[in-house]
Amino acid sequence: MNNPKVIVLLPVYRQDSPTYLRLSVESMLRQSYQPLHVLMGVDGPVEDELEQCVRSYGHNEQVTILYFEQNRGLAATLNDMIRWAQEQGYTYFARMDADDISVPERIELQMNYLLAHPEIDIVGGATNEIDENGNDRNKINHYPLTPEACFRYFAKRDPLAHPAVLIRQSYFDKAGCLYRPEFRKNQDTMLWFDGLKNGAKIANVEEVVLNFRVNNDFFTNRRNGYAFAKGLLDQRRIINRELHYGIVAWFYAYALFLFRISPVWLKRLLYKIM
Repeated sequence: MNNPKVIVLLPVYRQDSPTYLRLSVESMLRQSYQPLHVLMGVDGPVEDELEQCVRSYGHNEQVTILYFEQNRGLAATLNDMIRWAQEQGYTYFARMDADDISVPERIELQMNYLLAHPEIDIVGGATNEIDENGNDRNKINHYPLTPEACFRYFAKRDPLAHPAVLIRQSYFDKAGCLYRPEFRKNQDTMLWFDGLKNGAKIANVEEVVLNFRVNNDFFTNRRNGYAFAKGLLDQRRIINRELHYGIVAWFYAYALFLFRISPVWLKRLLYKIM
């Protein structure tokens, strides 16, 4: 029997590093699982060096590049990429960020899991943290394995690492939507919410599937400021009410809010023990 084809959704925007992007793309092109196709979506104008890196894959038969004139945010870009892939007949969608590195067996591990568990709509996996230079930070993030454990875990935090998921079309069908473009940050959290409230099943494989890059931007621009923290708190209010989570979930929501508005040095310290 032929393997189901998988498409990798890899958005690119102007602040991405050409060096990191090449490592990310190559990690997908070298996957043990085939057939696999990489779809790069360039979200608005990019600098010359990054554009050259993207265009260098223009003649690769395993890569398609979509250019979008304006920077509209991750959710809008991903939605257009998903719609393009759906028109081409894809029903399995892997996520990937432009600064992370997938392990060679990632898609094989995740696809084998989905094929063995037809009731599961999306599968993630553990992530290994690396620094700016690709060195291990000696921290592996494990996520709950079963749908029941994932639902309980969502009362505290996201049960999936967004750049490490493989999504079956059934997840979008059950959720009744794609990403919500009104959320320019943490749009993945709301997608997990939309799926779970409509009966979608989430799971994770136990193995590490992704090397997740943590650099200075992780603690400053991407995860800092009152507005960002308030947006996450508003999301959690919706999630806790509609999924009927209890008092512990509200405690975590406000604790996370305080963490987000804390000084960078404190974030770094707390993150090490979280």
